[in-house]
Formats: sequence, structure tokens, C-alpha cells
Amino acid sequence: MRMRIRSVKNISQVTRALEAVSASKVRKAVAAVQETRPYATKAWQVLTHIAKQPGRATLHPLLTRRPEVRKTLVVVVSGDRGLAGAYNTNIIRFTAQHFDHYPNPVVYVAVGRKGRDMLLRRRKQVIAEFSNLPAAPSFAGVSAIGRLAVDDFLKGEVDEVFLVYTDFVNMVKQEPVVKKLLPLEVDGGERVETYQSQHLSAAYIYEPEERQILDAIIPRFTALQVYQAILESLASEHAARMVAMRNATDNALELADHLQLVYNKARQQSITNDLLDIAGGAEALAKAVAQR
Repeated sequence: MRMRIRSVKNISQVTRALEAVSASKVRKAVAAVQETRPYATKAWQVLTHIAKQPGRATLHPLLTRRPEVRKTLVVVVSGDRGLAGAYNTNIIRFTAQHFDHYPNPVVYVAVGRKGRDMLLRRRKQVIAEFSNLPAAPSFAGVSAIGRLAVDDFLKGEVDEVFLVYTDFVNMVKQEPVVKKLLPLEVDGGERVETYQSQHLSAAYIYEPEERQILDAIIPRFTALQVYQAILESLASEHAARMVAMRNATDNALELADHLQLVYNKARQQSITNDLLDIAGGAEALAKAVAQR
């Protein structure tokens, strides 16, 4: 029992340390999300507004809807490590709910080792994986993920691209989100502010050259959505891990208190038995002396 108590207390020290580390990381991750979210939101508004332009099919290939969807690419953002509660399981379960019975073949790009392993266990086709991302990823460091999706779409290898990630709401609430990246959907279920639909209805005039500008901003803004999704997912992962480690610490301390109580009862029972044995032996010795 003493070994169990010692083991549980050691585990509680580990989980408390992990909670402190996650608390430090989540503050930095949330700061990064809050710094980039306004720019990413405005970039998404620009993309959706471009998609509303007259003749969108001729503006840029990334805006063109394919007449027939033969293959779908899904970029799934998860974590590289566990001990984050149900964070990784929830995002894969959410992905499965949306794409397990999809009408056309689906291939996956896994961002995060845990998501990759879960997708492979479910026998999904993973065509690429990105893992061991830095604690503070830069846009240049993760832009290859967005370029991969854009290149596969332009080559005709896939006909639509979805992005699945965990949106950071607050420290105790993180929501899985699916966003259609390519071709850009104006009336999709993505989070777009009402300002866009109410005020951004005029057509753009491009200067100096329409195609040159669109070739620059549409792939970059598409990759920016992937970058923002990774930042949101990192903040969600650290928040989920902090809460999970806090709960684990509380449970370990509660279990240690319970085991200590059981230990004390067993110890008291052992002492009582020893006293009873001593008292019984003394009484038997006294009777033996009296009989002599």
C-alpha cells in the first residue's frame, strides 16, 4: 500500500509539472492566435469577396468549380503528443463523421503524428504527413502544407480541398471545424462576419494586372488559412492538455488520500491485532503462573 501511495504521488507531481508547462505554452499560443486572427479573417473575407466577382470561373483556376468531383483532399490538423484528454480523438471522430461516407474517394494530409496514426489505424489513405512542428510555427515553416493542397488542386489530382481543425474558443471550450478551402465556396458554413455579406458587394478593379495579383494573393491567402488553423489547433491542444493534467492531478491527489485512509485503517487493524495478541499472551501467562 505504501508503494501504491508513493507511486500515485509521483504521478501527481508529473501531471502538475505538465500542467504548468501547458499553462505557459497556452498563453503564448493564444497570443499568437489573437495576433494573426484579424489578418486571417480579413484575408478570408477578401477571398470570399473575390469568389463573388462576375465570371469567377475565369478569374483564377482556384476559384473554378469542377463539373465532376472525382477525388477529395482533406487536411486534418491534430497534435504530435498525447496526454491532452480527448483532443486528438475528437478531431479524428469529427473527421470520420463527415468523410467516412462521402460520395467520392477521400485522401488525407495529416498534420500531427497522433492524427496520422489514428487515420492509418482506420485504414485511410494518407498521401502526406507533417509532424514535429515547432512550438511557435512560422508562416514560412508551414506554408508547404498550403502549397501542397494548392498544387494538387491545380494539377487536377483532387477536385476539392477541405480543412479540418480545432477552433480555439476559450480555455475550456474547443470546437472541431471543417472549412472548404478549394474551390472557394461563398455560401459555405465557414465563420465569416456579417459585415462581409452586407457591405462587400461591389466589384473589384484590379491594378496593375488582374491575373498577376490573383496569382499572388489567392494561393497565399489559402495557405494563410492553413497557418491560422494550425495556430488555432496548437492553442486548443495546449488548453486541452492543461485541463486534462489539472484533472489528472486532482484525481491522483484524491486517490492518494483514499489510499492513505485505507493504509491507516489497515495499520490500525494491525496494531489492534498485535495488542490483542500481547494481551492474550499476558493473560495466558498470568493463568499459567497462577496454576503453579
